[in-house]
Amino acid sequence: MESEKHTLRRGLKNRHVQLIALGGAIGTGLFLGTASTIQMAGPAVILSYAFGGFIAFLIMRQLGEMMAQEPVAGSFSNLAHTYWGDFPGMVSGWNYWMLYVLVGMSELTAVGVYVRFWFPSVENWQTIIVFFLVINAINLAAVKIFGELEFWFASIKVVAIVSMILFGGYILFTAPEGSPSTITNLWKHGGFFPHGAYGVFISLAVVMFSFGGLELVGIAAAETDNPQKTIPQAVNQVIYRILIFYVGALIVLLSLSPWDALTGVAKDAPWAEAMASSPFVQIFSMIGIPSAANVLNLVILTAALSVYNSGVYSNSRMLYGLALQGNAPRVLGTVNARGVPVAALGLSSTATMLCVGLNYIMPQEALGLLMSLVVASLVINWAMISLTHLRFRRSKKASGEKLIFKAFWFPAGNYLCLLFMGLILFILCLIGMGTAVALIPAWIFILAVGYCGKKIQVLGREVKELRQAVTELRDTDAAKERT
Repeated sequence: MESEKHTLRRGLKNRHVQLIALGGAIGTGLFLGTASTIQMAGPAVILSYAFGGFIAFLIMRQLGEMMAQEPVAGSFSNLAHTYWGDFPGMVSGWNYWMLYVLVGMSELTAVGVYVRFWFPSVENWQTIIVFFLVINAINLAAVKIFGELEFWFASIKVVAIVSMILFGGYILFTAPEGSPSTITNLWKHGGFFPHGAYGVFISLAVVMFSFGGLELVGIAAAETDNPQKTIPQAVNQVIYRILIFYVGALIVLLSLSPWDALTGVAKDAPWAEAMASSPFVQIFSMIGIPSAANVLNLVILTAALSVYNSGVYSNSRMLYGLALQGNAPRVLGTVNARGVPVAALGLSSTATMLCVGLNYIMPQEALGLLMSLVVASLVINWAMISLTHLRFRRSKKASGEKLIFKAFWFPAGNYLCLLFMGLILFILCLIGMGTAVALIPAWIFILAVGYCGKKIQVLGREVKELRQAVTELRDTDAAKERT
């Protein structure tokens, strides 16, 4: 078999992993999703991202502890399989796959929105097809090439956001008296909490979408040089990145222009309608710097493609890990001479292509629907990480094994994260996205049916082998009697 000749390669260096972790978390959630969170909470959305970022950091420390200790293909799916059981491993793996199919669909949908900033007559589905083909072609190359491209993709995002913060700060500090660009915008237009604490509370669901992707560092562990050193470094930098790229960027952004001047930021605007265009681009257009708005829109387009690129990579590796566990068809556990799991990549890409049809049928509602489904899937994933970590830590304590990289606040931090996941599902119901929550039991049921089917198949194979062994034994005994 091909899988016996070729395996995944450790072609990712420290700088690749650092930027993959960062790249997965800076995309549509920050650049487009903030349109709806600003609508919900006003300037107080800064607190939403700070609190949501803290929870994300706790989750990443839990994942980082497990992956630094055991860097294996399939990330936390393999760990759930090892420390919790076959079915939890299957659920976490296939749910992660579904999550990044949905993320890919949402990022490609966002790409269509960004392109229409320049070409309003181009339909979303047309743009999606073009970039779908380009990104999947990139992922057919060796992992080292993927890592290098993602490094530069993410670097563009980092440089752009830092530049935007510095440029925005320059505008604020040099603005003449009476200029609309002033830090007082944070509290002058209805106060810092224009919708009260409730606004901050309900915005947490979209904030959750923004931080999905941080766990990509776990997927990359199996192809990382010196993961015991690289993974802790990448995880520890998550909190600083959140403070700079989310909290810092939003403070500057919401100081440059009144928050309620943004298109779609109206009390009764639906979630999807609020994401008609990026608030980052809108604000630079409103303050009279169209060139900056154009450059920023290009950067935002790159950011979405970067997240989709990372998602294609992670999905193929997750399916590869599931196949090695026996929780996916064996063909998905094969790789080519370049170390790329082509069959797994092909299945993931085929599923993501449904995005084209969705944007053709419901172009206005597609992004909001996809984002809510992503959040529901992400809740399952992060809950599985916390639950698996509880069992992982207890197992290591019982064996006396020394941990390389410990998570914070065990086990209280795990229970805090699980409580937060429950709140996110409740919020989705409050903001009219209850369909995504209702689909969770149906999704788990589908996985359970698949698991039972797998067990029946395995049992049938074992019965067949047992019958064959009995027949051979009888034939042997009969031959002895004849002699």
